Amino acid sequence: MAKAVALAKPVRYRETVSLAAALGRVCAADVCSPISLPPFDNSAMDGFAVRTADFDGEGPWTFRVAERVVAGDVRALENLDPQTALRIFTGAPVPSSFDAVVTQEHCERAGDTVTMYERPRRGRHIRLAGEDVGADTELVKRGKGLSARDLTLLAAVGIVDVQVLRKVRIGLLSTGTELKEPGEPLEHGQIYNSNRIMLRSLLAACPWAEIVDFGMVPDSLGLLADVVARAVASCDALVTTGGVSAGEEDHMVAAVQAHGADLDVLKVAMRPGKPLKVGRIRNTVFAGLPGNPNAALIAFRQIVLPALRKLAGLAETQPQWFSAVAGFSCKKRQGRTEFVPVRISSRTETGEPVLEMLERGSSANLMAIALADGIALLPPDAAEITNGTLLRYEPFWT
Repeated sequence: MAKAVALAKPVRYRETVSLAAALGRVCAADVCSPISLPPFDNSAMDGFAVRTADFDGEGPWTFRVAERVVAGDVRALENLDPQTALRIFTGAPVPSSFDAVVTQEHCERAGDTVTMYERPRRGRHIRLAGEDVGADTELVKRGKGLSARDLTLLAAVGIVDVQVLRKVRIGLLSTGTELKEPGEPLEHGQIYNSNRIMLRSLLAACPWAEIVDFGMVPDSLGLLADVVARAVASCDALVTTGGVSAGEEDHMVAAVQAHGADLDVLKVAMRPGKPLKVGRIRNTVFAGLPGNPNAALIAFRQIVLPALRKLAGLAETQPQWFSAVAGFSCKKRQGRTEFVPVRISSRTETGEPVLEMLERGSSANLMAIALADGIALLPPDAAEITNGTLLRYEPFWT
């Protein structure tokens, strides 16, 4: 993974987009708040605003209700008489001389007066200006993928638009004379291309990516080289499936080398996920994934996607792993990392998922992946996994 990530140089071009168009885009510069939040002291409850200094002696205390203040009231309301209260509602501004709100459930209203039976403490039920966000507070860091929560915060402080890094253009290419598109008739020896829809779907969930689909190309060096030339001229990255092994009909490597590719054969001790080649074709990052769907999926998620995230300018590039417990037993080869499809069968008393393994290792079978909640990592130093073994688990969110 580190080699693939090191190949990616983050894009630099910035553009300004509205908050409505910014979900998932990569923030291009630190964003600070132009105002405090809340911008003024306001009532957290429906009730009566009072001055705690007016609570003399022993209660109960009765005050004249001088004004009615609602959310959006822009009056200053200064120089009000002592021993008065204000009928106030949630979100309404609290005048500067008032320092507490007594909820309506703890008051008795009678005409123009209100009686209270408990002395409030100073600041009770008042949201103070700036208690959530102070002016000039950093809200979002450069390199963060903007979430709905980030955009909500930016809107709350009055920000209209935000600078983001441009989307990275990612070319997709499938190679294999045996491949047909879903819906086309199959002849003997042919299979449907599932990798294309898999990669398109995975990248469609990345708002920082623009997909350039070069379709399917037969196992022909000349045809592949032509498509690679188009991809290098227009894309920041090219991701291919198939044709990167050492067979006589595997032409993908020769096709990219014809355009000056500098490749690294990743001899990663992982299952599934081989063969895999990464490198650069001039300014374009290249990732040649295996043709078998499960191997392509694992290699893409664990090695290629982190590199693409770095290319997009994201500060966080690594897969998100969670702690889990094995609900299965199996032996494995030491020195090799394995990724297996799993389903959550139950949870421990402390909430960790207990994982059921659905299949062991076929790089072409798809049903187990379709049924899985995610993948579990079987660590390289382990020769055996037993019930209760602590594992790392990456969920499939989509």
